[in-house]
Amino acid sequence: MTTPSPSPLADLVRDQRRKHAAGLRLAAASAAIVGAASVLLLGLSGWFLTRAAIAGVAGLAAAQAFNVLLPSAGIRLLAILRTAFRYLERLSGHAAALRALAAIRPALFAALAAAPPRQALALSRGEASARLVQDVDAVETRLIRLSTPWGGGAALAAGVAMATGASPWSALVVLVAAAASLLAARALAKRLTAQTGPAVQQATGELKDALAAYAAAAPELRVYGARARAAAEVEALGRRLDDLKQRALAAQGAILIVQGAALGLAVALAVAFAHDAATPLAAMAGLAAAMALEGLGGLAKAFEQDAGAQAAAARLDEVLVHRPGPAAALLPAGPALRLGGEIFAPGERLAITGRSGSGKTTVLEGLLGLRESAGASPRAAFAWAPQEATLIAGTVRDNLALAGVHPDDALWEALSDAGLEARVRALPRGLDTWVGENGERLSGGERRRLSLARALLRGAPWLLLDEPTEGLDAATEALVIERLARRLDRTGQGLVLVSHRPAPRALASRELPIETLASSRAIG
Repeated sequence: MTTPSPSPLADLVRDQRRKHAAGLRLAAASAAIVGAASVLLLGLSGWFLTRAAIAGVAGLAAAQAFNVLLPSAGIRLLAILRTAFRYLERLSGHAAALRALAAIRPALFAALAAAPPRQALALSRGEASARLVQDVDAVETRLIRLSTPWGGGAALAAGVAMATGASPWSALVVLVAAAASLLAARALAKRLTAQTGPAVQQATGELKDALAAYAAAAPELRVYGARARAAAEVEALGRRLDDLKQRALAAQGAILIVQGAALGLAVALAVAFAHDAATPLAAMAGLAAAMALEGLGGLAKAFEQDAGAQAAAARLDEVLVHRPGPAAALLPAGPALRLGGEIFAPGERLAITGRSGSGKTTVLEGLLGLRESAGASPRAAFAWAPQEATLIAGTVRDNLALAGVHPDDALWEALSDAGLEARVRALPRGLDTWVGENGERLSGGERRRLSLARALLRGAPWLLLDEPTEGLDAATEALVIERLARRLDRTGQGLVLVSHRPAPRALASRELPIETLASSRAIG
């Protein structure tokens, strides 16, 4: 029996690392070349400039005897190598990371959809956005940082090698200073950023959540004069985020101070211990020490980001434990429906009645499995047009495509049955017209009818409609009802309707009071 992994994210990242191993290996090799070339370039430059200055002071004969061509050619070669391989490292490392994210984000979205309703529906837009964007970005940073140890290690090795040319003690100074710098950076990062990193992530999600909520309610805020209160709340969240970021920057500053002090001390000691060597070699040792410690800066940066990355990974693991099942195919034959202890055959048309707030919408959501319900039915049995018509930021075609891929003739037929065909044909680009964020370029009634057309396209055995004609004028409502009746006669779909308006309820052959529907489920 296979033991489930304690970290689904780690499994996912490991799988992506295997798939993109070639790009990541190239990034690591390029980082190593960049690290070594940077140290060798600065060390050789220090030796060359010092040696050239000494030759110039010694007189014309010494200057003519000094071979400037070989070291200058070496400097040019190292500069070219550093530039070329830095570009290659960024290109290959980021390409591999982005390809990995192209798999991680859909997996996270699928896991969110597969999560129990209590968990998935409890996430606000801001929280969901924070997990899909910020938390995954933290994973991207970790993938990109995979080449950092290779670059730092190569820089340290090159620095030690160059310092050894001046004095073994200078080389030892470089090693000790590097170890001390890394240990101090690690300790400071744990102490100073353990709280600020996760807190910044959380505060950013809360700010996004507030902005999304208030942006959606902008007209109401204006009408009720509540803009100042909303702005004050957003400002307070923004100030809290700024304060946390300032604390994070202060922690980074403390780490940089320690690194700078270690670097300065290492350079001074490396030069001091090279007192018996020639001056150019001492200069080379000092500059090599400086560049070697500078090359370890990426590892210190990784220590700073660890707390936030670990918190992000923990939040993602909470979602990724849910494994999506295979996509449900539409059922070849409609299941019967059990509501309130009665069984209704496929094709029957029912209206659920009751006062506002009595739970009619909850019954529909229970059938769909969007509520915790022991009797939840297979979603493939239903097509759904909810009371709150939610549209994606895209075109008319994009929104209809959520119900599956259909030819244009089927799209126009569904729009016609929803009473929206003439309006869409009048749009500048027809089906390919952009409708804006949540359909903001359409009226409320048009958004509702577009949602209805999307449900009609699904062709499931049962059609669930929640207030399908709310917000429509009498003439448009009559048109929609007439066309819905003809479609139901043609397709034989069953109907479960929730509506306070009498006209839509005429579609149903039976009305069921909400009080009789304590339990509901579909049966085969």
